[in-house]
Amino acid sequence: MSADLVFTNARLVLPDEILSGWMAVSDGIIQEFGRGTTRSGMDLGGDLLIPGLVELHTDHLETHLRPRPMVRWPEASAIMAFDAQIAASGITTVFDCVRTGHDLDLVTAYQEVETVVAALADAEKRCLLRVDHRLHVRCEICADDVVSTTGRLMDRYRVDLISLMDHTPGARQFTSLDAWRTYYGGKSGRPESELDRLVQLKRKQFAKNYLNNRRGIVELAAAGRTVLASHDDATPAHVDESIGDSVAIAEFPTTVEAARLSHAAGIKVMMGAPNVVRGGSHSGNVAAEELARAGVLDILSSDYVPASLLFGAFDLARRVEGLDLAQALRCITATPARAAGLNDRGEIAIGKRGDLVRVAVSEGLPVVREVYRGGRRIL
Repeated sequence: MSADLVFTNARLVLPDEILSGWMAVSDGIIQEFGRGTTRSGMDLGGDLLIPGLVELHTDHLETHLRPRPMVRWPEASAIMAFDAQIAASGITTVFDCVRTGHDLDLVTAYQEVETVVAALADAEKRCLLRVDHRLHVRCEICADDVVSTTGRLMDRYRVDLISLMDHTPGARQFTSLDAWRTYYGGKSGRPESELDRLVQLKRKQFAKNYLNNRRGIVELAAAGRTVLASHDDATPAHVDESIGDSVAIAEFPTTVEAARLSHAAGIKVMMGAPNVVRGGSHSGNVAAEELARAGVLDILSSDYVPASLLFGAFDLARRVEGLDLAQALRCITATPARAAGLNDRGEIAIGKRGDLVRVAVSEGLPVVREVYRGGRRIL
């Protein structure tokens, strides 16, 4: 057997089963695999060999850029630290989230967003990154400048995913104004009187901008052939709107009803892996595990904790009856890859990319031992 990389004595996680066997990778592509062992190759000692994880929604880079209040860390250093953490979590393809549209409750300006995107592009050009980084633009639909800033970003950089966000108090994620006040008040430290004023301003922005801006962003996505995601859909009307806009992914639907309707329409339902690990939503909405039990959970996202992606899949396999490990791992490999239009990765199959993760299991917990991107070891 002639190959760049051969694994033996491994438990290969295929789309529908776990196979005790071997695998050969050449020129960054999976060439062969089968049952049993080979005389040569890297002995994995019975560890799992799984496809590299595909993360569609993480804003964890922000933690590295702003490690403390009022502290802004240099972009290149923050990006490399973030990239290393992503790789250590078993993620080989990551969609980095940036936000367009000047939201009234945030101070981030468009120029700061473009500075980060430019730094990501520069790091990739200089081969500083272990992981395949792609751009996910989160559009705050009600913001006055969201269409113009998104268009400007798309003119200058490759955008791989766009999501449509509406954080109007009293709707979607925050149907409860008390929950909104607790979240934003705690995040910003603003007094009640200022929160009251912000509620009124954001509701006025919704009335003025929502329909036209949503149409404008949908048109930009269509023109750029960019995958489109909804965000925090809660009602049948929200889902109908998503269907009409050719949305492919439903990020974090907040109700079982919205998740069921999205799934039935062929829209892939994404929920947060921290929601699984913690046992529920931090904002009091539907639990990801409940959707998994209902058979309408398609994708997990690490959201704000990269390590949660692998832990969340293992937790689902352990806790949800009828969902085995191979099926649970599809939520973080094959299904997000397909949803994002990346048909060359996400599963162990001949002809697919050699994006692979060696995972040991210690008392039920997954431990990332080695990570390969295109057949090259990156961890």
